[in-house]
Amino acid sequence: MSDRPPLSPKEPGKRNIRPILCIAGLVIVLLTAAAAAVSGLGPRAGLWPFRFGFKILQAAAIGAAGGALLSFIGLVWPQRGGERHFSIAAIVGLVLGGAVVGYPVYLIHLARSVPPIHDITTDTRDPPAFMEIAELRADAENSMVYPGGEIAAMQRKAYPDIKPARFNAPPDKVFDVALATARAMGWTIVAAVPADGRIEATDTTFWYHFTDDIAIRIRAEGQGTRVDLRSESRVGRSDLGTNARRIRRYLAALDQQMAASGG
Repeated sequence: MSDRPPLSPKEPGKRNIRPILCIAGLVIVLLTAAAAAVSGLGPRAGLWPFRFGFKILQAAAIGAAGGALLSFIGLVWPQRGGERHFSIAAIVGLVLGGAVVGYPVYLIHLARSVPPIHDITTDTRDPPAFMEIAELRADAENSMVYPGGEIAAMQRKAYPDIKPARFNAPPDKVFDVALATARAMGWTIVAAVPADGRIEATDTTFWYHFTDDIAIRIRAEGQGTRVDLRSESRVGRSDLGTNARRIRRYLAALDQQMAASGG
């Protein structure tokens, strides 16, 4: 029998699992990051419905959490000399894994911070109507009939700043600026009818390719002009605040353009 003491974890001759932890964690995180990306690309390409994409994103987040945990264990595991590159792999796995986990967590937080509604308007008593867009909503899950009632009350409580815009300028001038502003926002113009003071457009979200519909109504009010908007999602119970943000951005841009034009 040998009198030599057993090898310590840092001595050559004993298997070192640290590289396995670091590399395995990074590989898992990279795979889940790819899955998270595909979850949004699928609906954009029409390969699967967005709800299935959300399930892929959820599964990717769970897998990324596991990969990040392996990366963390590998990072703090006692290391031997010349293993700096494994530490870099572990750090990348931790950071990227945190990002993959963080995105759905952010969406959940966002969903809980806004009311579960998807139809926002500056006039909850008489919202702008969809005319030409109605033909494009044949397969939409959500009705284009404004619900009013409880939904309107929820909007007023959650978004008290969503109000009509008023300008000391004639409707025809406001219409031209409103149309130019809608185009500058990157919206697809479906209808523009100056005689009715009506503009209809669609806007598509980047990642999951949701199409939302927009109606703009321009009317004379006293000696000036009133502008009302409506923005509605075609699918989903909650819009995560997207429609309210869209209306805010548009009205802010319209106000700037009207001021620049002297209106």
